[in-house]
Amino acid sequence: MKMELIQPFINAADAVLSQGLQCTTKVGNLTMEEDAYRRKGVAGMIALTGDIEGRIVLDLEPATAIKVASHYAGAELPESDALIKETIFELANQVVGNAISALNDQGFHFRVHPPLLLTAQEGDKTSEDTEALMISFETSLGHVFMNVALRYNKRRMADHAAMGA
Repeated sequence: MKMELIQPFINAADAVLSQGLQCTTKVGNLTMEEDAYRRKGVAGMIALTGDIEGRIVLDLEPATAIKVASHYAGAELPESDALIKETIFELANQVVGNAISALNDQGFHFRVHPPLLLTAQEGDKTSEDTEALMISFETSLGHVFMNVALRYNKRRMADHAAMGA
């Protein structure tokens, strides 16, 4: 996986979290994973298709998800509140949207799919030739995890090269 594909997502997550939560964020551990993703709490996944394909998972431990959603709501939310899931989806949309804008500026074209909630029963097994990068962001409300699995769509990239030749 190429860092030039991942860096826009790291930059976008850092900016969205620090601005939205009004705190300093710190990028923690970056680790490569080859197994199916196992969620830590409330996780939203956004799939991308086009010149680059794959998925981004934004994942918050349950206590952190409640704190983050409560921050945005301006009031303490109960653990079962639907706003928690919606907040995670909105954060994922903002992160992916900002990153995609930066990659579009580099000439890549994408289709961004609506966020899906990852549950305990679901796994997201990526294809064998796609590895994932797990990034941890430390915030004042807890850790936010982002799992990024992207690869170049070889056929789409060959089509672009043929048109540009």
